[in-house]
Amino acid sequence: MLKKIRSKVLQAGDTAFAIVASEFNARYVNGMLRAAQAELKQSGAKVVKVVRVPGAYEIPVVVSRLARNSAAHNPPISAIICLGVILRGETVHAAHIGEAVSRALMAIQVRNELPVIHEVLLLENQEQARVRCLSKTHNRGAEAAQTAIRMAKLLKNLPA
Repeated sequence: MLKKIRSKVLQAGDTAFAIVASEFNARYVNGMLRAAQAELKQSGAKVVKVVRVPGAYEIPVVVSRLARNSAAHNPPISAIICLGVILRGETVHAAHIGEAVSRALMAIQVRNELPVIHEVLLLENQEQARVRCLSKTHNRGAEAAQTAIRMAKLLKNLPA
């Protein structure tokens, strides 16, 4: 069941976030990007760096570079949000892309001990994309930003 987003204002404090967003299926990805940026701005995030890539498959290499160099930013990147939309077609290509991206993002997150928020959505159709990317009540970009803020705080408070 599709859950509504809770509209709880979180405080990001003196933190930096990166968003890596696909240009493919731009209408939907841009909807998530706007929602994520608005959520981070409302939370008081100090820095939000946005990097655009051609498609979902290109997201992990950029995330890997950002994660590896996260400490070099001022302030250091506290979490990386990944936004993309993959729509199923007549072949299994979309499933292969979705699985490859998911595995790569998980490996980057664990290797770098840096939250990588996965909102590269594999969807059946444009109606699902519309609801999850363009609506205010179910926008996965806003949800991704909230998760990024919560994970940044959580890891900051855990012993190294």
